[in-house]
Amino acid sequence: MKFEEAFVKLLGHEGGYSNNAADPGGETMWGVTRNVARENGYQGPMLNLPRETAMAIYRKKYWDAVRADMLPDALRFNVFDGAVNSGVSQSAKWLQLAVGAKPDGVVGPMTLAMANAADAQASARYNGHRLQFMTDTAGWNTFGKGWARRIASNLIG
Repeated sequence: MKFEEAFVKLLGHEGGYSNNAADPGGETMWGVTRNVARENGYQGPMLNLPRETAMAIYRKKYWDAVRADMLPDALRFNVFDGAVNSGVSQSAKWLQLAVGAKPDGVVGPMTLAMANAADAQASARYNGHRLQFMTDTAGWNTFGKGWARRIASNLIG
């Protein structure tokens, strides 16, 4: 899967505009939080955040950060989606646990080599580590059903 396809699939999880008081990310558009938008130069109303701006942010801040282009296709979207949902470092740790690498939170040469040599179950292990982590977070009671559906969607394709 190429980045453009992954971005479209990701929007199926992230949706459009949201301003849920229970969400620590606060106001979002296309899943991009207000703080992230500001950090990346967007100063307008979140409701008007252009899709193209969101796409550029996702590519730089998440896709490139987890080196998704260098991951095997079976893991690529999962690791990208995990980075968006829980942060780059946490997603990298789930990847590392799934492929047997040291979980230091950085997708480096060793992690890439192990990911590319991983067996067919690495994606399922990745999502298992992700789901286990999510059940222990403070937001599980509020957002857990949605997170579980998101991970299930990734498992079934």
